[in-house]
Amino acid sequence: MAMAFVVVLGSLMTVLDTTVVNVALNRLSADFHAPLASIQWVATGYTLALATVIPVTAWAVGRFGTKRLYMLAIALFAVGSALAGLAWNTESLIVFRVLQGLAGGMVQPVGMTILLQASDPARRGRMMSVLGIPVLVGPLVGPVLGGYLVDEVSWRWIFLINIPVGVLAFALAGRIFRRDAPGRGPRLDLPGLLTLSPGLAILIYGLTSGAEQRSFTSAGALVPTLAGAALIAAFAVRALTAKSPLIDLRLLRRRPFGPAAATLALFVCGYFGSMLLMPLYYQVVRGQSATGAGLLGIPQVLATGITMQFAGRLADRVPAGRLVPAGVGLAAAGFLAFTTQVAADTPYWALAAALAVMGVGVGMTMMPTMATATRGIDHARLPAASTTLSIIPQLAGSVGAALMSVLLAGAMSTRLPAPADGGGGLETVHNLPADAVRALAPQLSAAFQHTYIWAVALVALALLPSLLLPRRQQLSG
Repeated sequence: MAMAFVVVLGSLMTVLDTTVVNVALNRLSADFHAPLASIQWVATGYTLALATVIPVTAWAVGRFGTKRLYMLAIALFAVGSALAGLAWNTESLIVFRVLQGLAGGMVQPVGMTILLQASDPARRGRMMSVLGIPVLVGPLVGPVLGGYLVDEVSWRWIFLINIPVGVLAFALAGRIFRRDAPGRGPRLDLPGLLTLSPGLAILIYGLTSGAEQRSFTSAGALVPTLAGAALIAAFAVRALTAKSPLIDLRLLRRRPFGPAAATLALFVCGYFGSMLLMPLYYQVVRGQSATGAGLLGIPQVLATGITMQFAGRLADRVPAGRLVPAGVGLAAAGFLAFTTQVAADTPYWALAAALAVMGVGVGMTMMPTMATATRGIDHARLPAASTTLSIIPQLAGSVGAALMSVLLAGAMSTRLPAPADGGGGLETVHNLPADAVRALAPQLSAAFQHTYIWAVALVALALLPSLLLPRRQQLSG
């Protein structure tokens, strides 16, 4: 349990840094005079950086050993947090967030590898429940803590607070983790790294630019979109043919790994993408403070976390093909109920009730899906499998956040009066007096509702691959 505590502590930092930023985006947009499509890169750049470095983890574990790599990642994450807290404009903050993400991207997969290698395969669902603790505590504490710091102290402290936590995690890891001798490990797939990571960033940039310009055929949008897609296609070809690929896409051919990965990708894209919208809805439409927005998210997070602890253990006894589709269906139903009630004056209890239903569905989906994916994976391939399982949510979350921010910016621009300076979206709202913003609340809520529909559709689509998960219980080998 001591090892699990250290892994949870380190993972908690990276999860917190995802959730605390969501409630700060409105303040950051106002302070830096940046449109939503630009400021969202503070969140998207971080998660993309996490995904960028995760594929290197399997190679680095074999090369340097888990203990040494984990401690290095924690130290660099703390340094990146300090730099982000000192940022002076949007561009510097995005750069420092990317640096922070490059370090944090190794924390979760290395920690997962450490615990999986030390656990009994028959109790893997219970172990996944332990790994799910940061997913509970991060979204629960992060928005509230972040909201308080943004409202009462400074947004800079949402990053600086990681420094003492990082020092503690570093010290405990050095004392508790067993030293493992690094081996030669697999060769680093450098061509794969140089195609996947830039390809994802360039593709998302192109799509974002196209949405901002309202034209995907302009050179500024079309060229990076096609270039990014070409790089990703080149990566996929190499990953399916190379002896030691950066990510072993051949795992996707195996059941239940393939259906589980597809379920995670669609579900996370919709769910985590929508997490960027909720604090903005409460702050922009309902006039809540950052702290208030964080507090209003507690019912959903509590429902998710409590259900996750039971569902992880239940996954050791109930086949995923029965448990996960029910979770996806329940999450989609609760999410749809919330979306249909997004308005300027909906009672908060009604929104909270719908989100709580969604939270139960999320808890029934995430950990059981991940636990099922690792069953049948032999010990030697666990690092590659855990790396793939770690990168999928990060990539899907990055795409989802970028997609939702672009959709919201477009929906707001079409519903709000065009400003004289040519801005739009959040920039328009920030430049209006409070009375004018309240008068525009119906149009703003309609923009949020329009965007949420897309997130609901992505969550519902995850039901299709979840139906391919095993309907009979299988033990790991």
